[in-house]
Amino acid sequence: MASPRTVEEIFKDYNARRSALVRALTTEADEVYLQCDPEKENLCLYGHPNESWEVTLPAEEVPPELPEPALGINFARDGMTRKDWLSLVAVHSDSWLLSVGFYFGARLNRNERKRLFSMVNDLPTLFEIVTGRKPVEDKPSADSGGKSRNSTKRPTDGQARSNSKLSYVEDEDEHGDTLCGSCGGNYNADEFWIGCDICERWYHGKCVKITPAKAESIKQYKCPSCSTKKSRH
Repeated sequence: MASPRTVEEIFKDYNARRSALVRALTTEADEVYLQCDPEKENLCLYGHPNESWEVTLPAEEVPPELPEPALGINFARDGMTRKDWLSLVAVHSDSWLLSVGFYFGARLNRNERKRLFSMVNDLPTLFEIVTGRKPVEDKPSADSGGKSRNSTKRPTDGQARSNSKLSYVEDEDEHGDTLCGSCGGNYNADEFWIGCDICERWYHGKCVKITPAKAESIKQYKCPSCSTKKSRH
């Protein structure tokens, strides 16, 4: 069977393996628990693209064809509560699913990898499912209701953050004509930038010494130029 290559194919493979592991760690957890006997050799929990799961020994070939799940999950079984053990296996399984997905995605370009991760990130993690934790959603900023504005300069495609001042450029080619108000340089993909609420010019965060975390707490951002103008009055 050919390896998945497109974003959609890789996500389909990821989702099938994930579905198998969801069952293994929830409705079929009793069977997994019994199969993970600490007296046996190093065991791994696999999720397969046909939506089946398997507790078995790791692949013999070195290096393996695909990234391998956590080794020896059975050894930890009796050293903690069942719930904690399942949670531990879930964390390692989440990591394994991502590693397999991005192994297949090695030839994707930057925007395709971003899209793949976004699709994956829209699903609850195994850890969240096993522990009963709800995914933490992005909280809208206090001023997002009244401050959302549709600037013609803003190079996003509708996937803006709740705080309208923040963004990461999605497509260099499409938005290459948007220049930083400080250095005059073009935006690069994945680079953080911030818009002034007064003059509506956009800036590299690094040029105006604003980080994404700092920007989240700013209700109204004024660029250095606008701040200076106000102080002169």
